[in-house]
Amino acid sequence: MKSKTVLLFLLLLCIAFVSVEKNTFKYPKYFPKPVYQFENNQINDLKIELGRTLFYDPILSLDNTISCASCHNPYNAFAHVDHNLSHGINDKIGNRNAPVLFNLAWHKTFMWDGAINHLDVQALAPISHPDEMGESISNVLLKLNRNQIYKQLFYQAYGDSLINTERTLKSISQFLLSLISSNSKYDSMLLGKIQFNTQEQNGYRLFKLHCNSCHKEPLFSTFEFKNNGLTIDTSLNDYGRYRVSLMPNDSLKFKVPSLRNIEFSYPYMHDGRFKTLAQVMNHYNSIDLNNKKISTELKRNLNLSSNEKVDIIAFLRTLTDKKFLFDSKHTYPKNK
Repeated sequence: MKSKTVLLFLLLLCIAFVSVEKNTFKYPKYFPKPVYQFENNQINDLKIELGRTLFYDPILSLDNTISCASCHNPYNAFAHVDHNLSHGINDKIGNRNAPVLFNLAWHKTFMWDGAINHLDVQALAPISHPDEMGESISNVLLKLNRNQIYKQLFYQAYGDSLINTERTLKSISQFLLSLISSNSKYDSMLLGKIQFNTQEQNGYRLFKLHCNSCHKEPLFSTFEFKNNGLTIDTSLNDYGRYRVSLMPNDSLKFKVPSLRNIEFSYPYMHDGRFKTLAQVMNHYNSIDLNNKKISTELKRNLNLSSNEKVDIIAFLRTLTDKKFLFDSKHTYPKNK
């Protein structure tokens, strides 16, 4: 009898392990197909949890003070709101606003200028940046290998305690891939569960007329690079995509961000220059059409009235996904 009990326990354990290994990436049917290649980094819960632990751990920084979450707060759609530009070790300040982190499986490039072309190596950029984490991946691995908790977590996730660059970076990717935002009022409207009020419906109509070419539904971005008419901050001298491509036509082009959860992800733009959505709307309503470098989609007068701008903002607030923002699965891990 005792042997049967042990056998049953082992069988259940195997089933549980298989179910974890076969954990699939779930997203709404009305989302496009992801561009991330999951066959090279198959999702499972244990690897996600390992990546989550790494994401919140300042061990990734040179002086053990800065974690990924220092600039990417889950309650702000994994952006930050307390300052315009990212802050790093030794009170250093970067030259860009930290972007939101969700629905990343649909991104082909990362960072405001697209300098990174794969999610599995994206974490190397902040880890090694002197104004952010200021660390080397080799030293990160030394610290992780000295840590018994990580030895155990890597063993649980991978079947042995080997801690290397690939496993570390892909585990962080797994956590980032798990950050799916698709439960806003807008999503409920698409599914026919609710209806917009009159103001939201009018804002939605205006949005589709004026904004949808760059902020395409349902992800609310094409993730392309556009010049949206912002003047350069002469203290930062950030020319965006041009720094990567060295092509003059890419000067002052930045990646189009998703508008999902925009109500909670202020300040706005690559340098955080706008504090409110009203300021953003005023910018797009008064673009200098004599600027030959602005993207084609913006080469027309919007002529939005005050009420129309308010209506668009009312629609943008329907993109807030509070289930995502306050999901305990995304916050500081219990094993820490």
